[in-house]
Amino acid sequence: MSDSLRLILFGGLIASCFFASVFFFRFWSRTRDRFHLFFASAMILLGVNWGAVAATTTADSEPHSELYLARLLAFVLILVAIVDRNRRK
Repeated sequence: MSDSLRLILFGGLIASCFFASVFFFRFWSRTRDRFHLFFASAMILLGVNWGAVAATTTADSEPHSELYLARLLAFVLILVAIVDRNRRK
């Protein structure tokens, strides 16, 4: 895959994550439900993670393993949101 196509795809991923976080923040401002706040935070972390992956890797190299910690934290936030939502009922 060419370097310019790779950067375009990463840009789409980053923009999508931040776009989703804006929607979750909007839902949170209407409902004040922590579930949406957790998901918005997770989307921001995923967007930052994809930005770091795009900045540090090239087409022929693997991303650094430290970058996966942000992704892990984002998925943990999603799990916390689900558990928190189900325990409040």
